[in-house]
Amino acid sequence: MAMPSNYSDIVCRYFFENGYSNTDAVLEAVARRLKGSGIKTVVVATRSGRTAIKARNVLDAGVKVIAVTHVTGFNEPNSQELTDENRRVLLAEGVPVLTCAHAFGGVGRGFRNKTGTYQTDEIIAYTLRLFGQGTKVAVEITLMAADAGLIRTDEDVVSLGGTKEGVDTALILRPSTSAQCFDLKVREVICKPLDP
Repeated sequence: MAMPSNYSDIVCRYFFENGYSNTDAVLEAVARRLKGSGIKTVVVATRSGRTAIKARNVLDAGVKVIAVTHVTGFNEPNSQELTDENRRVLLAEGVPVLTCAHAFGGVGRGFRNKTGTYQTDEIIAYTLRLFGQGTKVAVEITLMAADAGLIRTDEDVVSLGGTKEGVDTALILRPSTSAQCFDLKVREVICKPLDP
């Protein structure tokens, strides 16, 4: 009996818990999925820089890794969570480091902080969190990287997001810029936590 050719069975790894403890398993799943895929770019959310360094060390040298940090002042004024040492390591390894306003939390968040009224960007963020914090982060950093011109909008990328520290989610995305955010497509879920 011939199998229909209008679908593909793709394995997705689900974690029983979210958070940093999944980082190594995410990177292993991504490295495996990249083989033969033609995807050449991985966008990684990183606070201190540790996760981006791990990604660079685990993924093949031909894969471009882009590190996306929290905005300066995320936790306290004039403070950057990416350590100077980890920034030096990433740049020495050829990993671009992007620090800019969060696609789902820039001016809109400032407006909410002042007035208590949510804006469209934060509503989108809360909707994406239905799939998990890592999903929201992976989509957000892809928009940010496209806005900065670090990735193309006509080539799929893998984007890694997480919950607090490390990564627990990996998605294959067709990027867009934030001004065209609804053109972004989630093409595949490589892994994510079962419970957001």
